[in-house]
Amino acid sequence: MSDQNPFATAHQAWDQRWTDETIRQDWLTPEPLVVDSLAFLKERGVQTALDIGCGIGRHALFLAQHGVRVTGIDLSQSGLETARSAATDAGQTIDYQFGDFTNLPIPDGSIDLALAWNVIYHGDTDVVKTALTEVRRVLKPGGLFLGTMISKRHNRYGDGTEIRPNTFIVDDDDEKAHAHFYCDDRELMSLLESFQLFRLQDREQREPGTWHWEFLAELTPVS
Repeated sequence: MSDQNPFATAHQAWDQRWTDETIRQDWLTPEPLVVDSLAFLKERGVQTALDIGCGIGRHALFLAQHGVRVTGIDLSQSGLETARSAATDAGQTIDYQFGDFTNLPIPDGSIDLALAWNVIYHGDTDVVKTALTEVRRVLKPGGLFLGTMISKRHNRYGDGTEIRPNTFIVDDDDEKAHAHFYCDDRELMSLLESFQLFRLQDREQREPGTWHWEFLAELTPVS
């Protein structure tokens, strides 16, 4: 995509990583907050969801298995191929599309839930802000946003070269050779100013020191 931000390149590393079955095995289980939010999503009448940066489809498949009509978007063809195969094997119909999280191929105001797990921080501040603008655009009024950002408590914060404020590239690291943006609670609140938070936690994800902000929020109606 010729208009893609030059720092939004992490999909290149993941496209290669998704070809490795050993790596794929580590990304099959839905994250706790996604699972724990299911009852609330049903209470709110969520019928349609967009899994942004869906990877191999663990969250899209989980939601589809609970009656949600899901579209998955990713720039990794290998990830999408695996996701489509998994959906077929599970007897689920999921609309997987090749697409960029900064330019979602989704109509305005058409989605009840946007899910972006460990995705939109792959870039600089401009990438994050553009991604959030796209999330707001595709959500229905009062739509929900379930997502993550990397916390400045993360043990890799400050590693490598700071190419933009709070945005780092680590040249000798396969995945972190692509830009990653980190934020603290104040900066996160500013980024999510268009949303009302229902849940927010700073959690170590896969290993000690891997702190990520995890949140569930509602798009605030424009007055």
